[in-house]
Amino acid sequence: MFQANLLQGKVILITGGGTGLGRAMGERFLELGAKLAICGRRQDVAEQAAADMALTTGGETFATRCDVRHADQVEAMMDAVIERFGRVDVLVNNAFKGGVEPLMAEANVEIWRQIFDVNVFGSLQLTQSVIPIMRARGGGAIVFINSMSMRVIEAKFGGYAASKGALMVAAQTLAKELGRDKIRVNTVVPGYIWGPALQGYFKSLAQQQHTTPEAVYAEIASRTALNHIPTSEEIADAVIFFASDLSRAITGQALDVNGGHFFH
Repeated sequence: MFQANLLQGKVILITGGGTGLGRAMGERFLELGAKLAICGRRQDVAEQAAADMALTTGGETFATRCDVRHADQVEAMMDAVIERFGRVDVLVNNAFKGGVEPLMAEANVEIWRQIFDVNVFGSLQLTQSVIPIMRARGGGAIVFINSMSMRVIEAKFGGYAASKGALMVAAQTLAKELGRDKIRVNTVVPGYIWGPALQGYFKSLAQQQHTTPEAVYAEIASRTALNHIPTSEEIADAVIFFASDLSRAITGQALDVNGGHFFH
């Protein structure tokens, strides 16, 4: 377990923070003493998540709407966060666009553009907006949430995988460029993440295969060295490592959190 005050007083901004992994990360950050700003495309979802997390943890939260594809929304969101907290110490780029695509030979390039607009350009646009704030404070930490899809290539996920590959190189380039400013840039690469979304997917697979969700879980988990699908909370702990001073001498790195699904 991490020390209870590991992130004491740090202001952390998470994109896509209202549900799933984003919410799990937010709860863990608050438990460790951080102040939390979350943004998402739906204001009501972000506000409800922030209120729930504040009630559960007793921490200080703030929610705002932001679609990272739009520069005006990014600017307005950052202004609101600075007005509330005065700074940003850690940025977690968690917003993404996924989904099954056509085969690459038949793919509509416009679909790829939509994916890249969120996963690459949106993340970079937001990151650019936070860099001057971190520079003025003498440093900070930026964490990108990537995907095993970049490592394990499958048909019909070409645009998503390519976008995540591009995001990895972008993160490493930022680490090289921002090191002198004491801004660290690292990446967490989850595989399957056990949570409500995956539970629903396994239930659907079970119905298609005329079996049980437990059997689907067992088969997928058996592909990992630990015979275990990491939970959202376990992925969040990897992010905490990069967000905290525990990784103060680490930048430009990627940590694969997949239970040993593959070794990189």
